[in-house]
Amino acid sequence: MKVLQICLKPPFPEVDGGCKAINAFTQGFIDNDIELKVLTISTIKHPFLKESLSDEYLEKTKIEHVFVDTKVKAIKALGNLASSKSYNVERFYSKEFEALIIKTIHASDFDVILLESLYVSNYVAAIRACSKAKIVFRAHNIESELWKRNALDQKGIKKLYVNSLVKKLTNYEKGSLNSFDGIAAITANDKALLKQMGCTIPVAVFPFGINMTDYQLKESQSLNKVFHIGSMDWTPNQKGIKWFLNNVWNNVIQEFPKAELNLAGRQMPDWIKSNKKTNLNVLGKVDSAIDFINANNIMVVPLLTGGGMRVKIIEGMALGKIVIATSIAAEGINYTKNKNIVIADSPQEMTEAIVYYLTNKQKQLEIGRKARELMEQDYDNKKIVANLLSFFKKI
Repeated sequence: MKVLQICLKPPFPEVDGGCKAINAFTQGFIDNDIELKVLTISTIKHPFLKESLSDEYLEKTKIEHVFVDTKVKAIKALGNLASSKSYNVERFYSKEFEALIIKTIHASDFDVILLESLYVSNYVAAIRACSKAKIVFRAHNIESELWKRNALDQKGIKKLYVNSLVKKLTNYEKGSLNSFDGIAAITANDKALLKQMGCTIPVAVFPFGINMTDYQLKESQSLNKVFHIGSMDWTPNQKGIKWFLNNVWNNVIQEFPKAELNLAGRQMPDWIKSNKKTNLNVLGKVDSAIDFINANNIMVVPLLTGGGMRVKIIEGMALGKIVIATSIAAEGINYTKNKNIVIADSPQEMTEAIVYYLTNKQKQLEIGRKARELMEQDYDNKKIVANLLSFFKKI
């Protein structure tokens, strides 16, 4: 089988959850000896860093990139108000990248072309014009749903503009669904939503997967360390941490004064760095997410908006950590509440859960063990990619 993987950002280095999700498939294809070609957009936020790639990775992926300036520009954004096109999607269109796709297709007969996210789906027409390959769309999120949640937090003129973006994005997303030959959804929830939106082509669920051998369990010396890790240039993470610091952490400290809160993630904003909350340690970007998670105990994921699947929760559970998360944060994970994850949606629920597990160490460890078992059962990347390849063959 010959696969062309088209990405909205470089799979490697794995600087955020989206990159990790893309690269999980890339590595899975390599491990299964699939003849692979990777084309990717690079941006200011996600540059192409050839020096970070091994010679083997370069050889196996034959990766090429085109820089696209996806920054929001006021004049273009305002001009888009008079257009029916989705500005969210249009920002990722490049004639140069389209030309590279066409050139690549002409040079090789691909069986499957995998589009990583809605934002590279605007190249479908060009692909259809020069290839008979089956096109599979990987829905990392239901983008219109994510933006609808984002719109709820806006006010005034900005809310009106974001609602305009949502409407156009929704129309684009619904209108494009049946232009593919198959869809790889990341959660069962997303699959159901795609069907509700009018999708009639084959859809199957392929969650974010990990290579379990990369996630070796190590016990932390202390069991009092609460932590969060995530890219802090993503607005939902910032909003969630602000909510947590303003409504939860002081209450935890009052009940359990020895607790520590460790925050890690790239692009940590100044308002968090300068925060003087009791027992708060702001680390920013860490060299190894796995080492950071292993050194801590209770993962908190207080997301109030967002969509898809939270990669860091999967990683935390794989490392045997108890995760206390909001319902939104845990969406898409095949969990059993209070068995392998703890759900807490209000400040009171989250405070009580953190304090309870800080004071019940064996319960803390027990849920962590059950979390690891779930990851081994349902989120092993080898199994997921094997199912994906079967899906490719079926369509």
